[in-house]
Amino acid sequence: MGFNAGIIGLPNVGKTTIFNAITGADAEVTIYGFSTTKTDSRTVFVPDNRIEEIQKVVEADKLVYTTMEIVDVPALAQGASKGEGLGNRFLSDIQKLDALLHVVRCFEDENIIHIDDKIDPIRDVEIVNGELILADLEAVTGQIDRLQKKVRAHDKEAIKKTEVLSKCQEHLFEEKPISELDLSEEEKYAIRDTSLLTFKPMLYVANIPEDAISEDNKYVKALEEYAKKEGKTLIKISGQIEADIAAIEDEEEKQEFLDEMGLKEPGLYQLLREGYALLDLITFFTVGGKENRAWTIKNNSTAWVAAGKIHSDIQRGFIRAEVYHYEDLIKFKSEPAIKDNGKFRLEGKDYIVKDGDILHFRFNV
Repeated sequence: MGFNAGIIGLPNVGKTTIFNAITGADAEVTIYGFSTTKTDSRTVFVPDNRIEEIQKVVEADKLVYTTMEIVDVPALAQGASKGEGLGNRFLSDIQKLDALLHVVRCFEDENIIHIDDKIDPIRDVEIVNGELILADLEAVTGQIDRLQKKVRAHDKEAIKKTEVLSKCQEHLFEEKPISELDLSEEEKYAIRDTSLLTFKPMLYVANIPEDAISEDNKYVKALEEYAKKEGKTLIKISGQIEADIAAIEDEEEKQEFLDEMGLKEPGLYQLLREGYALLDLITFFTVGGKENRAWTIKNNSTAWVAAGKIHSDIQRGFIRAEVYHYEDLIKFKSEPAIKDNGKFRLEGKDYIVKDGDILHFRFNV
């Protein structure tokens, strides 16, 4: 199963510029609203220098990074829940996403049209969040209505689901996203198939001007405070700088540009890592032989689940997992040394895999 994160936001906030920089795509960028009218997606590598450090210790023919899908969703308009702008297409695209990267404009540019010709990140955020809440309210109300026949027939699952949906409905009436509603794991499971938009994990991406790299402007400060109150992560990126970095092919020139801008790495690397974390994903590794490879699984997954990520035969014939950690490989430099220092373990199928674990699976089919 793949994982994706969608870039969403109002028109002319820099969504497509950031998407192009992340993915190397060449989607058209204009000064006009709704220039992007269809969803675009690309699979990208998630930056993780651990796989490169592993290669220095255990050489393999090739390195395989973990990946995630980045989706550029057409811009949302105020009134989208009622069909304005691209309306239902925007909302249906979001339903298919695992996580949301909400780009918010925090830069001034008189050549790029924006709402009322005024930059106001809090207004922009509240417009988008408001439309998602309205869409969820309509969806929840419709689902409750459709479940009534089963409820009258005393269907236990339908009754439970209706109870949770009613709780969600009340919360949405208060103009609050479902992500802020305190639901038990049992309640979350009851509505697992509803694809509610405000239930999806989200982070804010402040698209900033070049001169705000070292010092936040008033727009960034306002958005930072807003995100803090919501308990959400805020990433600051200059879409223009990232586009410039992506356009440099020579690695030495790219590093010189980063040094000149006072950056340790492209801001998009942080965005991809935060998007990965937002999805509650972790990475484990398999090493040696033909490839050193990073694999993606959900946090709190078992060794049996990790085995299935590699191949169904390994999962079906699972015997045990030989486990040590990336940090132990870097410290002790070899598997024999790891064993000598008591850091090599044998684990069963119920072992909870940790981020950075290196696994060898023993199986028989």
